[in-house]
Amino acid sequence: MLPFNLMSRREALNRFGAGFGGLALNSLLNPSVDAAGIAAPAGADFKPRAKAVIQLFMHGGPSHVDLLDPKPLLTKFNGTAPPDEVADDENRTKHLMGTPFGFRPCGESGLEFSEIQPFVSQHADDIAVVRSMFTEHRNHEQAIWMAQTGMTIAGRPTLGAWTAYGLGAETNSLPAFVALPDPGGQSVDGVRNWSSGWLPPQYQGTVFREQGSPVLYLQPKQPSPRSIDESRARLLQQLNERHLAARPGELELEARIASFELAGRMQLAATDALDLSQETAETQQMYGLDDETTKSYGTRCLMARRLIERGVRFVSLFMAGQPWDTHTNNNEGTKSCCLRTDKPVGALLTDLKRRGLLDSTLVLWGGEFGRTPAAEQRDGKAADGRDHHPYGFSVWLAGGGIQGGQHYGATDDFGYRAVENRTQTADLHATILHLLGLDHETLTWHHNGRDERLTDVYHAHVLEELIA
Repeated sequence: MLPFNLMSRREALNRFGAGFGGLALNSLLNPSVDAAGIAAPAGADFKPRAKAVIQLFMHGGPSHVDLLDPKPLLTKFNGTAPPDEVADDENRTKHLMGTPFGFRPCGESGLEFSEIQPFVSQHADDIAVVRSMFTEHRNHEQAIWMAQTGMTIAGRPTLGAWTAYGLGAETNSLPAFVALPDPGGQSVDGVRNWSSGWLPPQYQGTVFREQGSPVLYLQPKQPSPRSIDESRARLLQQLNERHLAARPGELELEARIASFELAGRMQLAATDALDLSQETAETQQMYGLDDETTKSYGTRCLMARRLIERGVRFVSLFMAGQPWDTHTNNNEGTKSCCLRTDKPVGALLTDLKRRGLLDSTLVLWGGEFGRTPAAEQRDGKAADGRDHHPYGFSVWLAGGGIQGGQHYGATDDFGYRAVENRTQTADLHATILHLLGLDHETLTWHHNGRDERLTDVYHAHVLEELIA
C-alpha cells in the first residue's frame, strides 16, 4: 500500500470510503450512484426514443401569432377592439394587431410557418408545433422558472439538471449537462437557467464559452515544466484529502472534487469537441459563421451538435437579455430575432438529420410565454408592441421520437387563449422525460421531507399524440 504522502487522490478517497467522499468519487465513475450514496436511477426506466436534448430557449417570449399560429381573423380586424370573448381581462391592450408577415404551408404536411422563418420551415415535416401552451405568470422571471423548473418558485432544479440526474453521463470526459450562454451578455435570470437547485451540484450545467478557452481555468495561463505540475498535483491531492476527511457529507465539497476529476479529463475532450476548425467550410457557412448577424448563435448551434455527438445529454442555448420581449416595434424586433437565429437553427436540424442524429436528439424551441394578439397600451395609447402573454402561446419540438408535420392544440380565433388540448408546462416536461425513457412520476429526489418531482404538484400527462 502506498504511503500517505505518495497516495493518489483516488487511492486516498478509496481509503476514506466509509465517508461520503469515496461515494462522491464513485458517483463520478459510476453514474448509478449519486453524491449522497443513494442509488440514482440506473439509466432509463424504459426504452428511450431520445438520448439527448438540445434546448433552444428564446428569452423574452416569441410572438406566436407572428411565427407559428396563423390567425386570419386577427389580421382582418386589425386595429379594432377585440370581441368580448377574447377581451383583455387586465386592460393592458385595446386594439387587435394583426401580423404583417405572411404564413405559408410547408413540406408535405402543409404545416404553416411565418415567412420570416425560411430555414426552420424547411423542416416542417420533422417539427411538431404545440399551439396550446399556457403558463401561470406574466412576469419574465416567474415564467422562466416555470418553463425551466416546472414551478413559479426560484431555486428548483432545471429540466437539464433533472435529465443529468436521471440518466447520468454517457461519457466520463464531458459533462452530462452543458450551458451555452450568449457572449454578448447574461440572459434574464442568469445562472439559474442551468441550476441544479437542491439536487447535488454535480448535476448543474457546466458553462462552455463560444469564444476563447471553452471552459474557464481548464488550461494554465503559463505552461510549466512537467515536474512542477506533478509536484503541485501531489500537494493538492494531499490537501484535498485532509480537507475532505475533516468534512464528511458536504455535497458542495464532494461536487468540487468530482469537478476536479472531470476537469482533468476535459482538458483534451472539451478542446477537441469545440474546435470548429475541424468542420468543413460548407458546414460553417450553413450555420452562418461567415455572417456577423448569425455567427454567434450559429457558433453555439454547431457547438451543441458537436457536444451531443460526443455524448453530452443536455445542451441549453441562451440569448443575451430577453430579445424577444417586443414591447415596442414588435414587427422589427421579431424579424431581427429571426434573422439571428432562424438560419442557425435550420442548419442544426439539417446537420443532425444528415448525420443520423436527429432520430436520437430531441430539439426543443420556445420561450417563457407568448405575446399579446393586441397592441400594448403605452401612455394610454396603443403602441406598436406586444405585451407578455401567458394564456396561449406556441413551442415546437423536433427529432427524438417526435411525429413531425403536425400542430397540437389550438388557441381561439384571435390567438388569445389556449382552448383545444390545453397544454401546461408540466405536460411538456412529462413528454420530454418520457422520450428520454424517464417516468416523470418516479423520477424523484427527497428534499425537505418529501419526494420532489419536476412535474411535482401537477397532474401532468404525456402528450402521446406528439410521439411517432
